[in-house]
Amino acid sequence: MNRDFTGRTAIVTGAAHGFGRAITLALAARGARVWACDVLAAELAETQRLVREARGECQAHAADVRRKADVEAFAAEACAASGRVDILVNNAGGVLGQVGRPLEAVSAEDWKSIFEVNVDAVFYFAQAVAPGMKAAKWGRIVNISSGAGLGVSLTGIQAYASAKAAQIGLTRQLAHELGPWGITVNNIAPGFVRSNPSTERQWESYGEEGQRALVDRIALKRLGTADDIANGVLFFASDEAGWITGQVLSIDGGK
Repeated sequence: MNRDFTGRTAIVTGAAHGFGRAITLALAARGARVWACDVLAAELAETQRLVREARGECQAHAADVRRKADVEAFAAEACAASGRVDILVNNAGGVLGQVGRPLEAVSAEDWKSIFEVNVDAVFYFAQAVAPGMKAAKWGRIVNISSGAGLGVSLTGIQAYASAKAAQIGLTRQLAHELGPWGITVNNIAPGFVRSNPSTERQWESYGEEGQRALVDRIALKRLGTADDIANGVLFFASDEAGWITGQVLSIDGGK
């Protein structure tokens, strides 16, 4: 089904590669004016180039989503240029280069940093765009969590599993708070996808036997792609999903 976002303005965080790049390209290809941000400036510029090469519209700005001031400035610029933000995709997140360690070896700073990028940033961006969405009585917020938020993390990182579970809880809470203004808030929980340098390192660490075991646990017996996640975002952002809110969609090939 063709989904048309012409006239809509979207923010996509973590747009430098992987899911964020695929989501940015998918929304722009369907007419959305996309404002993309990431801390990886060079890779973000490549996302912008790909969008424009495909004749889409994308404004790309470096921003650290863990910093409330950066979030507010970026959202304000998008709102000023377009009148309001219609679609917010909170994709930024991850493990920030951390690896699984025993509980007693995890520092307070490492614990907090993963919550900052996976939970605090989602809260800050929702805060920033909610007034405009309320005024329009329409909005779509899509948060990208992980299968780790519904179970355990393959990485073994305690903070990651906890932060993604917290993000899902925030999704449900905001859905009830913002629903009276016609704003939906939903969540996508991806399974393991080789979509960025971090997941490539994780994949390689499993070795042939571990890779085979991971795929064997998937009902469809194959890994997905970043486009599979983008397709879920397109659905939640569309008018077709207008009576769906507070939900978590697992896109993981079947568990």
